[in-house]
Amino acid sequence: MKARNIRVTTSDFGNIRRSNGIYVDKTSLIYEMVHDDFAIFLSRPRRFGKSLLVSVLQAYFEGKRELFDGLAMAELEQEWVQFPVFKFDLSPIHYERPDQLADVLDTGLAPYESIYGRAKSDNPGLRLHNLIRRACDKTGQQAVVLVDEYDAPLLDVMREEAFDPLRDMLQGFYKVLKESTAYLRFVFLTGITKFSQLSIFSALSNLTDISLDPKYAAICGITRDELVTTLMPEVEAMAEKRGQSVEKILSDLKKRYDGYHFTEDCPDIYNPFSLLNCLKHQKFRNYWYSTGTPTLLTKEIGHYTIKPEDLDHFNASEMELNAPMERAETPIPVLYQSGYVTIKSFKNGRYRLGFPNEEVRVSFLKGLMPYYSKLPERENISFIMSLMDALDGRDVDQAMTLMRSFISSIPYNAERQDEAHYKTIFYLIFRIASEFCVRTEECTAAGRTDALIETDDTVFVFEFKLNGTAEEALKQIDDKGYAIPYEADDKKVIKIGVSFDK
Repeated sequence: MKARNIRVTTSDFGNIRRSNGIYVDKTSLIYEMVHDDFAIFLSRPRRFGKSLLVSVLQAYFEGKRELFDGLAMAELEQEWVQFPVFKFDLSPIHYERPDQLADVLDTGLAPYESIYGRAKSDNPGLRLHNLIRRACDKTGQQAVVLVDEYDAPLLDVMREEAFDPLRDMLQGFYKVLKESTAYLRFVFLTGITKFSQLSIFSALSNLTDISLDPKYAAICGITRDELVTTLMPEVEAMAEKRGQSVEKILSDLKKRYDGYHFTEDCPDIYNPFSLLNCLKHQKFRNYWYSTGTPTLLTKEIGHYTIKPEDLDHFNASEMELNAPMERAETPIPVLYQSGYVTIKSFKNGRYRLGFPNEEVRVSFLKGLMPYYSKLPERENISFIMSLMDALDGRDVDQAMTLMRSFISSIPYNAERQDEAHYKTIFYLIFRIASEFCVRTEECTAAGRTDALIETDDTVFVFEFKLNGTAEEALKQIDDKGYAIPYEADDKKVIKIGVSFDK
């Protein structure tokens, strides 16, 4: 079968459609959204299809009917009115100073001013105000304003001196939208987080937040139904290449890239960037993480107490999920809104949160490891790969030598030199190791062990004792029956007791 065109390097809807690229049809939801409200905000994690959604909206409001042939929108829309559309992307650079935002806004405004004329001012807000009114006068139609990654400048300078001036500049820019309501057909802002109503959002008090609206839960991302209907040829091709069944490929795709939920009744949603990259390259990789380390997360973690061990399952309220990040008293907003945890279940007004899938789990823990070990990421990953090589060869002595060397290389820090800190490091080591082996876990049917690693032919059961003996650790493995579930398998079971003297 000839490979179809999966375009993962562009978010331009017109480019995808003109090149016969694969597009998972979201246009029925988009049609409902643009007729549902006047001004809308949507929060989704990075690399989740927000920019493509903005591009589809641009094509729709510009009346480009030909791009929607064969899609639901072609049947739903009968009028195809051409509106003047102003689209701004605030994510092209890393921000450090207000003048950089001024340059980005100037670059975004200039092309439209060549069509509709420029106001006699350098103020970005006044220039946008002038554009909206002149466009309405010239075309006889209300204007549409689309802002992609509206929060990018602020995320770059969270808790830094430049935050307030950048926020004030953006607030002045967005304030124009409220003052121009009579001249606007539709306003759409998208980003990763929601900032306080007392800052940016106070300029748009009529902005409807659909981030937790069940109706639009699947407007970004790819559902299971969309995978098996739109992308099944790619799944079948991957199964053939790897010599595996289609069911096995679907199972592995689900484990690695599925599991996002944006409301309590949301269907399972796959990360589109990772899923499409996997099907295009026919390789299981952590594509989402490879696009950039979670700098926001690592910057924010110092302000909160985060125990990675607890993030598989924990509770939160809707208020905590939707809290403005700059006023949050817990790490929950940054974890949820940036996509590192998602809704697992909902009961009695409380959300149960956890990692959505294995890709995110490993990505998150990789991002945290340098914070706890105080070592560069490359050293952490090099150690874990060497550790897994030793275990693959059943060389326990070498594995323990590597662990001793790694722990001793961690710089002394009196504030962090405690039992809980080192237990977290052990947790991170064995969780990240899941990328290099079949499976790691902490719980067995017979009880809770400190770490368990399963390779192709061996199961390693670890128990750590702080200020105890290795013999005591081995005795606990036997007394608690941690190894019993695996002794009936063909794989060799190796029990490892580790003594750690803090």
